[in-house]
Formats: sequence, C-alpha cells, structure tokens
Amino acid sequence: MKLTEELKRFPYPFKGDSYRYSNNSTLLTPPSSIEITGSYLKDIQLKRSLLSEHHSRCYESFSHTNKAQWEVLELVMTDLVSYFPESFSLKKERQNHIFINHLTQEKYEFNLGDNSTLPNEPLDFIGRHVQEDLILMMQRDGDLYLDAGQLCFPANWSLAFNHGMSFKNIHFPIPGFKEEGWDERILQFLLRLEAGNPWGRKNWSLMAGNRMDTSLETFDVWGKDRKNVTVDNAGEFVHLRVEVQKLFRLPRSNAILFTIHTHLLPLEKLIEIPEWRRQFYQILVELPSHIVEYKGISLYKDKVLAYIEKKGEGVL
Repeated sequence: MKLTEELKRFPYPFKGDSYRYSNNSTLLTPPSSIEITGSYLKDIQLKRSLLSEHHSRCYESFSHTNKAQWEVLELVMTDLVSYFPESFSLKKERQNHIFINHLTQEKYEFNLGDNSTLPNEPLDFIGRHVQEDLILMMQRDGDLYLDAGQLCFPANWSLAFNHGMSFKNIHFPIPGFKEEGWDERILQFLLRLEAGNPWGRKNWSLMAGNRMDTSLETFDVWGKDRKNVTVDNAGEFVHLRVEVQKLFRLPRSNAILFTIHTHLLPLEKLIEIPEWRRQFYQILVELPSHIVEYKGISLYKDKVLAYIEKKGEGVL
C-alpha cells in the first residue's frame, strides 16, 4: 500500500491496543521546538485572524514574563532558521536582528530585548510565525504556573481561565489524574527538566468536525456537532486530533516552554492503514467510560465503531 504524504507525516499516537493516562514523554530527536507542514500558510492565516478578532482569548501574559518571552523568541527563531533555512533567515549585528519569513514574505528588524521594536510582545510576535501554540510556564516555590501563552487552537480549554494557575490546578478536571497520582508525578518530571534536553509527547482526542479552535468560549458553536455524527458521515466528519507537545527548559529564566502542534486526520483516512484501523477500533472498544466522557466521545462513540466495522468488512 502506497501511503500519502499526509499519512506518512501524521503523528499517530498509539502503541498498544489500550489507552490509559500516562507520562508518555520521550527525549526529543531532533530537538526542534517547531515543525512546518503543508498546511503552514492556512494555519498561520487562521492564527492571525483569531488573534486579531479575539486577542484576549488567544493571548495572555504577565509583565514579569518579558525576559522569558525574549528567550522563547530566540529559541524558536533559531530553530526556524536552523531546521528550515530555505523558509526563514536571520541576520544579526550585535543587538540588531533582521528576521525574514520567506513563506509569508515578511521582514522584521528589531533590537533583541527591546519591546518597542516589535509589533507585539515577543511571545505573541514569534507565535504568529509558527503553527504551534506556545505556553510559558514560570517556575517558583517548587511549582509551575501558566504565566503567559499564545493559544489559538485549544482542545476544549480556556487560556483566559487558566492564566496564572498552577500545573495541578490546570489539570484538576481530568478524571483520575489527581486520584491516581499523575499530577504529582508529572509535575516532578517537569521540575526536573534540564536545559538542552527537551522532551516530547503526544496527546489525542476524537472530535466531530475539523475545527482547530475548540476553545471553551466557543463550545456553543462546535460542541453541538457531536450530535450530528452518523454512521454514514463519520468517515469525513469525525477527526482524530493529535497534539504534538514539546517541552523545553529555558536556561536563563528557568521557565518551561510548551509548544503544541495540532494535527487533524479524518477517520476515513485513518482507517486506510489496516493496523491503525484495527488498533484504533480496539482502543475505542476498551476505553474506560470516564475517559470516553472526558474526551467528549460518548455521544458518537458507537457510531464511530459501527463505521469502522462497516469499512473493515469484518476484518478488525
């Protein structure tokens, strides 16, 4: 079977025939904070549109994050020109920097550390050139706090609501996360992150529709689509949503940068690979009810299973 470029590049998240919450982080190779895909220009246009129309929903920061924001800008910009030199370039002369995005045909000249030379705050500026959402967690008192972020493509959460919260409070709604001790284990893992040794992980959900912006604030728009799934339309309507999350310790500020790249794949494409079809079917069948409920799949899980059975022709 000849795979399309879309399927080759899709970050399929599963390894076994069952799924439970876990810290599935692995050392990041290569250690790039970003990636560029075929939907770059479309994603950037959507991002900038959301930031223009709903800036307070998509961007939050405290003033004490400014130095860490510049550190994020340096890291992301360096990765862009290092890993994608045909698409981005950077010229430096002492503090003066000239950054060129050849994909959007934009050129910016600024002085490193001087906010007045940028059109937006540093985190907000560099986030407009990458497909990833950027979350900045500041460390103090043995804990991590979401003190700044550019979040245009959230998976059913709110940056405005979570702004300033600690790691554990942010993840409190996840059923069993605290009770099974995952909140403390993952927090300790994050606190031990070292500069120069970034980690990556994948998170997944199933969604009705292909909307990237599934913020809590827009739930009234996209949430009702869960009731519109049928066995006949599930293939093109339901999507596997995978977030590739990368974790970087920033050496000067000691903050942690999370980059989150969201990928969507329609179910009809997913089941083109027989092993994925069989495995995903088993995972859905076996998935505990509290995870089904939390991931918002309960209204249409049976329809998705029926669709896969129908397309699988009994071979699962």
